[in-house]
Amino acid sequence: MKIEGAIKDYTGKDLARTFKQLQPSPERQSELINQDFRTLMSEGYVIIENLITPNQCAHIKNQCMPLMSHTGRNNFEGEKTQRIYNVLGKTRCSDRLADHPRILGLMDLLFRPNYLLSQSQVINILPGESQQAFHYDDSFYQIPRPRPPLGAASIWAIDDFTEENGATIIVPKSQEWDGQQIPTTEKMIKAVMPAGSAIFFLGTTWHGGGKNQSSKPRLAVTHQYCEAFMRQQENYLLELDKDIVRSLSPELRSLVGYSIYPPFMGMVDGKHPLRLLDE
Repeated sequence: MKIEGAIKDYTGKDLARTFKQLQPSPERQSELINQDFRTLMSEGYVIIENLITPNQCAHIKNQCMPLMSHTGRNNFEGEKTQRIYNVLGKTRCSDRLADHPRILGLMDLLFRPNYLLSQSQVINILPGESQQAFHYDDSFYQIPRPRPPLGAASIWAIDDFTEENGATIIVPKSQEWDGQQIPTTEKMIKAVMPAGSAIFFLGTTWHGGGKNQSSKPRLAVTHQYCEAFMRQQENYLLELDKDIVRSLSPELRSLVGYSIYPPFMGMVDGKHPLRLLDE
């Protein structure tokens, strides 16, 4: 995303001496990622199949299901949908989804360095759940459309996403809309994909959870991201104690907010936040 008003040697310069900006790993740069990015920018979304194994899906399900209890508090959360909030504070099982190189490779092309994780959830849509209202994820940033996305999201299928069990519904090319259009049935597609796959879409792309007409739940993990200069939805700095942050990968530490957007955004007492982990 092009940022207007950048001042050379100020807003674009990494001033840190000890904790320099993380450099992307080689796995985050490939022709496959470039192809996915072209699809993402054209259609507003891209589906990437079989990124994690059946064993990984089973491990995530085994770790998450005991944490599920209540259903949603309203129609948007889903009255027949279970959700885990503060995912990173409760389990390590989805860490490798949040910092997966195929996802971060797309983020590297989409946003400026030191972008952030905005929120994480585990979502279990139970049988009989109705369709979620259509929305676009970065609508809370009150900047008129059409505009570049300020957020983006991955939704990981831990169970198969099918026509019947509540596969996410996407409106292709809706990222290009101004503020006047609303989704109509003929423009929608269902993100049908096997377990272990992910759909990645722009924060300006209209979508919603599908209704579950099957006899089984449909489990998913979502990680949302935002530009480094936008406010995160989830306050990780209050949720995660230092011991948890120390256990995270360097990429995840940066994503939750232990990073700097040049020159100073994110500082603590004039210092890089990573210095707090040494105290």
